[in-house]
Amino acid sequence: MNIDQEPTIRVGLITGAREVRFALAGRFVGAEGESTNEGEYTACAENGALKLERFTKSREVSLFPSDFDSSRFTVHGVKIGIDFHWEREESQQFQGKLKLAADGDSLTLINELPLESYLVSVISSEMSASCPAELLRAHAVVSRSWLLAQLRRAASGSTQTGAQSQGTEGELIRWYGRENHPGFDVCADDHCQRYQGISKAFSQAAFDAVRDTRGKVLVYDDEICDARYSKSCGGMTEVYRAAWEDKDVPYLSSVYDVPGSEPSEYRMPLSTEANAEAWITSSPPAYCGVVTPELLARIVPAFDQETPDFYRWRVELSQEELREILRSRLEVDFGRIRGLKSLERGESGRIIRLRIIGEKRTLVIGKELEIRRALSRSHLYSSAFVVRAAQGHLSDYPARFTLIGAGWGHGVGLCQIGAAVMADRGHSHEEILSHYFKGAELLERY
Repeated sequence: MNIDQEPTIRVGLITGAREVRFALAGRFVGAEGESTNEGEYTACAENGALKLERFTKSREVSLFPSDFDSSRFTVHGVKIGIDFHWEREESQQFQGKLKLAADGDSLTLINELPLESYLVSVISSEMSASCPAELLRAHAVVSRSWLLAQLRRAASGSTQTGAQSQGTEGELIRWYGRENHPGFDVCADDHCQRYQGISKAFSQAAFDAVRDTRGKVLVYDDEICDARYSKSCGGMTEVYRAAWEDKDVPYLSSVYDVPGSEPSEYRMPLSTEANAEAWITSSPPAYCGVVTPELLARIVPAFDQETPDFYRWRVELSQEELREILRSRLEVDFGRIRGLKSLERGESGRIIRLRIIGEKRTLVIGKELEIRRALSRSHLYSSAFVVRAAQGHLSDYPARFTLIGAGWGHGVGLCQIGAAVMADRGHSHEEILSHYFKGAELLERY
């Protein structure tokens, strides 16, 4: 793939829908140059045919904006936070080309636009357009690097996609790569990068951040970095192999979230159980742990503010709740649960392999996302947790399980909230990037 110039990105906004409602504002034209009126439209799929006013019996329809800046479209019922605890639907406004394609009785809605325009929405959706300017610049570089790395791997056929499994009998070890999206490059949700429309980009700072870093990426050993990020590392970032395949990525090493110092009052490494327990059950000083309510209100969207206890958190589950969640999420009937035991932790204290000990069955699961999915009806905030069990009366089986946890997300790469605090304290985007991505260079590729 040629990355010497800005590429056009195809973003899947909605997939698998029988019907899609959208509105056009400004002039759009079809592939044959026919003009399409402003207003509300409903498209549906039936037996592989797309039904849309003036385009009935077409398999797909593309609508091109006559002017990129003034022609916009609004899509109703866009799902965000799919499968996470903040899942909901929104109406979102977009720029660029609108494409609808029918496959059987389902529709796919795709937005095509230049990468730099896409990034303005991403950095405003992942966090908020009201973030400190240097955080927006850092995020623009990270998001651009991640996307270009994925596109380059896809073009070479080397991208590892979907769920990948390994392990022996009695083990379910699974990690989740970027999904292979037929017909488009990335989805618009957290599984790739949040892209929630141009209405999220309400500040000039977001546009300036993308313009000021145009074409700039993180590079390591002459390759664009597969730059990862999560909401809160919990005080220590995680290594790549803890979340994905078993390989070392030098620029995705474990970093204490306070530049230039080490937590001398805590024993390292956090991969040791006793050290992890001491770390998680206390509140070590770290950028993502000292964010003020005022700054938090500026840097994350309203629905993310519904998760206020991300740095240190606690989840209570009864014996019956835990048994039912595990049965529904893993499709395994463990019977009554005797215990949850950490077998392996990463360098941030996140559990990589967890043994579930049941009355009928014992199973080892991993990696971090599989653990988070298995122990919650949506997702645990992270797999950095310790377990406290309260024994039932005259029973070998605990009546309740308390999970005491740290951080929000996989913890690899940029800690978004930590980086926002760094920016708020006057650190430049170059300093932020060099802190979280050790050894990576900031270079301009187009």
